[in-house]
Amino acid sequence: MTVVEVPQWRGSGARTAERLREGARLLADMVDAGHRVRVDVDDDLVITASMVREAIAQAADGLVVTAGGDCGVELEPVAAARKRYGDRLVVVWFDAHGDLNTPDSSPSGAFHGMVLRALTGEGPAGLVPGEHVDPGRIVLAGVRDLDPAELAFVEDRGVRWLTVADSGAALAEAIAEVRGDAAVYVHIDFDVLDPEVFASVGCPTPGGLRPDELLALVSAVAERFEVAGLGLMEYEPSREEDRAMLSGLVKGLVEVCARR
Repeated sequence: MTVVEVPQWRGSGARTAERLREGARLLADMVDAGHRVRVDVDDDLVITASMVREAIAQAADGLVVTAGGDCGVELEPVAAARKRYGDRLVVVWFDAHGDLNTPDSSPSGAFHGMVLRALTGEGPAGLVPGEHVDPGRIVLAGVRDLDPAELAFVEDRGVRWLTVADSGAALAEAIAEVRGDAAVYVHIDFDVLDPEVFASVGCPTPGGLRPDELLALVSAVAERFEVAGLGLMEYEPSREEDRAMLSGLVKGLVEVCARR
């Protein structure tokens, strides 16, 4: 297993975004990996993306866990999975937000809210991969705050969208509807959790998952499908109780994903 630490924060629109640097370090330390790569990020997101691409290429055999940083970090890990697995790849996006804006539609102008749309082929110059993810191969999970342009994209382009109330069985079935032999990239922005139980994020959004619910959903995916990669994003350390809870959750998430 390889953990790639990417303390990128420039892509975030949160006023507390600099905390993501420490969050990336702590997340990476929570992963029991035999091979570790740390990316020295640049203020230019395009340069950082190129360094993340090189870091992913250095990964050892087994599961690659990317520890961010803001969600924009996911551009290169998902692109690498797309290149490796081709049309087998399905992206499951655990996040309070869709991250499906374009530079024109984004209210904030922050790349962390555009990265999933960039992966489909529409994004800022230098931040769009050569091979795109078809929107029909994306499953949103726990997403509960979409901007109007994002909602239109979801409805027009066939993006699957599961609510917080949907079960692991429903999630697995949604993936199987895309492809029965899918290889699944699991993206987790920790703002998918309910801020009443986990508040150490820059964009807390009410009505999220409990930690045990998130673990159960990811377990349901990993039990049925090959895991193409795991991304852990947007941890802004602020409360000691959040760190203690997150440590156990990360251990569980990595264990279930590495099993396959």
